[in-house]
Amino acid sequence: MSAVAAPDGDDPEESESQRQRERADRPYVESPIIMATVRIVAPFVFTLGAFVMFHGADSAGGGFQGGVIVGTVILMVAIAFGVEPTRDWLSASLLTTLVVVGVALFMGVGLTALAFGGAFLEYTAIPVHHASKYGIELVEVGIGIVVSGAVVGLFFGLASGHAGDDAEAES
Repeated sequence: MSAVAAPDGDDPEESESQRQRERADRPYVESPIIMATVRIVAPFVFTLGAFVMFHGADSAGGGFQGGVIVGTVILMVAIAFGVEPTRDWLSASLLTTLVVVGVALFMGVGLTALAFGGAFLEYTAIPVHHASKYGIELVEVGIGIVVSGAVVGLFFGLASGHAGDDAEAES
């Protein structure tokens, strides 16, 4: 059996890989509808994420869920306005700083309790009125910051793709 040649005479597999490369090289095409929708929806989704983060101690939700929602806002912006401009806006150092701030906030609350003679995260040891309420809220915010930074970092990592050898792909 003979292989069917592509219309230009090339191998069909080669022309398919060439089409995939051309598709990957195409610039991002902006959609005014998606951009307008994200401009309108993003502040509300961000507010929902902050609400879920802050009310995790009293109702359903918490730092993880709120952090994922807040991270999703950045993903929406990246999809609407392009991954590269969003990556330029939120540099890797800024994401790293946010994650470090979230961890520091969590650790700060826990170590403050230790400093006042309690166990790690024993909020009642902190001599502040409603220390348990404020301590839990700060811990939830710290967790939310870490989770949103991780979600956005993973998205940017996946969006950048993997530049492997052609030999790896053939194996």
